[in-house]
Amino acid sequence: MKLFFSAITFILLFFNVNAQTFKYAFVTDTHIGTPGAEEDLRKTVKDINQQHDLDFVVITGDVTEMGTRSEIKLTKEILKLLKKPCYVIPGNHDTGWSESGGVDFIKAFGDDKFTFDHKGYRFIACASGPYVRMSDGHIPRDAVIWLDKVLRNTPKDMPIVFINHYPIDSSLDNWYEATDRIKKYNIQYVICGHGHNNVALDFEGIPGTMGRSNLSRTDELGGYNVVTMRTDSVLFATKQPGLPVEEPWRKISLGKFSLLNTRNVDRPSYLINTIYPEVTQTWTYHAPANVVLTPATDGRMVIFGNSIGQVEALSLQDGSKKWTFKTKGAIYSSPAIADTIVVVGSGDGSIYALHTGTGKKIWSFKTRAAVLGSPVIEKNTVYIGGSDHHFRALNLKTGKQLWTLRGVEGAIVGKPLLYEGKVIFGSWGRHLYAVNQLTGKLLWKWNNGHPNRMFSPAMCTPVAHNGIVYIAAPDRVLSAIDANKGTTLWRNKEATVRESIGIAEDGSMIFGKTMNNEVVAYKTQATDPGIAWRLNMNFGYEHVPSMLIAKENHVFFGTRNGIVYTFDPILCKMVWAHKIDNSMINTVNVLSKNEVLVATMDGIITLLKIK
Repeated sequence: MKLFFSAITFILLFFNVNAQTFKYAFVTDTHIGTPGAEEDLRKTVKDINQQHDLDFVVITGDVTEMGTRSEIKLTKEILKLLKKPCYVIPGNHDTGWSESGGVDFIKAFGDDKFTFDHKGYRFIACASGPYVRMSDGHIPRDAVIWLDKVLRNTPKDMPIVFINHYPIDSSLDNWYEATDRIKKYNIQYVICGHGHNNVALDFEGIPGTMGRSNLSRTDELGGYNVVTMRTDSVLFATKQPGLPVEEPWRKISLGKFSLLNTRNVDRPSYLINTIYPEVTQTWTYHAPANVVLTPATDGRMVIFGNSIGQVEALSLQDGSKKWTFKTKGAIYSSPAIADTIVVVGSGDGSIYALHTGTGKKIWSFKTRAAVLGSPVIEKNTVYIGGSDHHFRALNLKTGKQLWTLRGVEGAIVGKPLLYEGKVIFGSWGRHLYAVNQLTGKLLWKWNNGHPNRMFSPAMCTPVAHNGIVYIAAPDRVLSAIDANKGTTLWRNKEATVRESIGIAEDGSMIFGKTMNNEVVAYKTQATDPGIAWRLNMNFGYEHVPSMLIAKENHVFFGTRNGIVYTFDPILCKMVWAHKIDNSMINTVNVLSKNEVLVATMDGIITLLKIK
């Protein structure tokens, strides 16, 4: 018997030695769509094909610059030339910057996450974004659920390599959901991109490696990393096309993982909830995927979509689930309800009308691209824009198109404003548009003078009063625009208000959330009023486009780190704050000053009640 166990031990040792000897290519941040990126990737693909000792290729995100269908198609065509197996995940440029909400990436590459086994190792890769431009990095809710399933089916001793676009640290708002899980297994190391440089990292005791961008930038050549897995260590070495592999710049020991760093690692604090005990979560529902929109309610149902294409309905009274309707693409469109009909757009390219009580489809309208824009309903008409460069008016009951404005530059992802017979909306094409509400005729279009589409007035919902439209684009300037002429009346940049604004119930004030701690207010008038007052609410650095909602002499808004804040604009003082999770709070649905319906990016839907 002793001889038998010795033989088995020898066989296992022999197997492990052989299982740990191989090489693979680690490519990241190819950014197809930027100047020179296509040539850089073609050179890398050719170079990889000339190396016969590489077993496979891993690409860790930001494969494109803007996540457009054409950029993804070109990337896919180039990667098809690889003679090795290739595994790809998206990065923030492929998801949060995408005109399809990441749908086109999944169509092209089959999924936004992967796992495979190779010579005794299990490679596990999760998607990450932001899923709204300028929100924090986030491992999506559905990917965390998927990761749990993969790990449940992974032997505890099996060596694991974890892969993400972002570093597994505070670059992600929910980094701990990954680290806390993989620490329980035989994790060997983590690889990531995002930073565009070769960097040795440590994630709470787990060794990590960030890879250089494939872009040549100011160099003559781009490059990637060749990863050599040995019996006792892994080596990372830079490889530029046509040149020899450089000397290894990073070495990590391999073996049974043990967490040597036992110090307490900071996790998000919920201490603020003890300061304001008058705020409670009456009920809470955790959706199976990200929720990046504002839930709608008809007083009985709470209806919202999620990033795996489901429309879900809950009871407003207790949060119990009532029905689900499945679309074929991610939903980033905030639904609108009129009568017994809820309307929502989907990344599958359709606009859906469902019965609020049953979830049964009443009609659908097919467009030529993803519909990420949010609808507004007035007098039996639905107004909604999409990524096919069209803004439409549809009949609420039948879905028949009443009119369409063609040729909109860039994708429409926001919510329009109906004001004085006009429909006013922005896009990721630099312009704010105003069209006739009855005919769809273009009345005017406005831009802030920036040629760069990154400064487009796309995410901020316009507000208006006394013939003036107010908007804040990513240029961090509050702009006042003549509603009839589309001309600039004034632009104020005293405070760093980025996309997040709101208007008082009587229209007398505009409120803006700055990028550092403060809320500011401006009087609504035709000449630059300057800042009327500032209120330090101590929410820290802030950049997510969640609007400020005024109701019953209170103003409500959410932040990047899962906290809802409320202030009194008359007394100019903070009233309460409540932390729900650590991800972005979407624009809240204020039912009254004592009831607020909230959704977080991580998929938590909750009804806050304030005593």
